[in-house]
Amino acid sequence: MPLKAEIEAIIYAAETPIPLEQIVPLVRQTVVAEGASGEAEIKSRVRSTLEELVSEYDAPGHGIEIRQVAGGYRMSTKPEQHEVVRAFAKGLKPPIRLSLPALETLAVIAYKQPVTVPEINDIRGVDSGGVIGTLLDRKLITTAGRKQVIGRPILYKTTKEFLMRFGLKDVNELPSMEEFEKLVAESFQSELIPAENVGAETVEPVRAAEVAAESEEHENPRQEEAPEEVHEKAS
Repeated sequence: MPLKAEIEAIIYAAETPIPLEQIVPLVRQTVVAEGASGEAEIKSRVRSTLEELVSEYDAPGHGIEIRQVAGGYRMSTKPEQHEVVRAFAKGLKPPIRLSLPALETLAVIAYKQPVTVPEINDIRGVDSGGVIGTLLDRKLITTAGRKQVIGRPILYKTTKEFLMRFGLKDVNELPSMEEFEKLVAESFQSELIPAENVGAETVEPVRAAEVAAESEEHENPRQEEAPEEVHEKAS
């Protein structure tokens, strides 16, 4: 990948302004492959490429610019585009916050779908009824008919909202368990809420991937030790 494209991707992905000193080691291999040698030349090449990017994004044809902020570089919308971006942002749904039990249950459904609540309870070892309600409310899962067994329990599957949240074309693009766990952590890192403490006991968090892969060996699921809570971020 060309140096300019790598630097552009890094700045785009960075959540906070990223300084030149942090960019250099990330693209060092590419710079050396392009003929640079010595630390000073490598840093100079990265700096000049950054300046080219800044100049290109400064052109009238771009609604985004690369700015130096607090000693680093970051992408932001140009001032003249603020009104249209503000109008767009007003129509966005506020981010959801999910508890760890909800994420565990979502992982089970994603990989075992269609799946019933009793099956989810067996895998997690706890009663997931309240969590299912939360995921339904957030439109991350939906019903998928009934299983043709005694009692005909409802089947659940993930939704289009789930695919959009995780950037998937369809469920066939679901990553491995380990990759999904990392994806969950990155997507919900700032939105996770811990389960409440009950007395002196605390609900032990279980990694989503481990829960989804767990064998169905628990015959008597216990009740959740903490009630499910979901909060909305302030607008």
